[in-house]
Amino acid sequence: MPTFTALTTLTERSQAEALGEKLESLDPAPTGVGVFEMEDGSDLSEVGAYFIEAPDEVALAVLAAAYGAKPFVVSELPETDWVAHVRRELHPVEAGRFFVYGSHDAEAVPEGRVALLIEAAMAFGTGHHGTTQGCLEALERLIQAGHEKRNAVDIGCGTAVLALAAAKTWGQPVLASDIDAVAVEVALANVAANGEAGRVACVEAAGFDHPALGKAAPYDLIFANILKGPLIELAPDVAAHLGTGGHVILSGLLNAQAGDVIAAYEAEGLRLEHRAEIGDWTTLTLIR
Repeated sequence: MPTFTALTTLTERSQAEALGEKLESLDPAPTGVGVFEMEDGSDLSEVGAYFIEAPDEVALAVLAAAYGAKPFVVSELPETDWVAHVRRELHPVEAGRFFVYGSHDAEAVPEGRVALLIEAAMAFGTGHHGTTQGCLEALERLIQAGHEKRNAVDIGCGTAVLALAAAKTWGQPVLASDIDAVAVEVALANVAANGEAGRVACVEAAGFDHPALGKAAPYDLIFANILKGPLIELAPDVAAHLGTGGHVILSGLLNAQAGDVIAAYEAEGLRLEHRAEIGDWTTLTLIR
């Protein structure tokens, strides 16, 4: 079955979100809509929709004009089993003691490693991206420094790889949240596959906007591997939910964006403890 994408960009985040919401009322309706901050430092937002029928290009043009977006680029995608394709291409990732692998590499897990089974699926964070790897390496540094975290949360958890890493390291309950319902489903599946269903709880929420997240605060470790804009917006909430002496591990930002994120968190009373770059991506560790 052919599938189609319709992509556009615009400068105003609020307009992008409104356009994304409006796309859902099209006929034929898209099977999925996403609004993302571009990761190239342009401060543009990308709005994308996926269709199993050819979209109404006239309606798309009208919406683009109404919301001040560039004209939609519509493409027909080849019939490809993308999950199977990705599984073939992905190899295990090692970050300190952590070994992230798919089930197709189960026989490759070395002795003595913290094994994290993460399947390729419709959620971010398989461990292969520099941001996820950077977070795992930041976690490794905390462990090597002798820190023991008893109350951790993973905001924007994607596949829940970071929540699982914390749970397997210290054996303590960990909360995980994501704004995307599909990501939460994927996270729950990964939690079950790793035998951590009794320890890692996943909820659908924007930032800390869920009763369970507020009730469990203050945290001594907060992960947030998302994007520059949401990281800056989250700074006050992160600070409000972090206990004294607690650490924050942030990623999802380009190297050139790190300074703005550091400034936002320092303004909330946190101090930069470590900064690391993997390719174009930066991971920050801050402490209260």
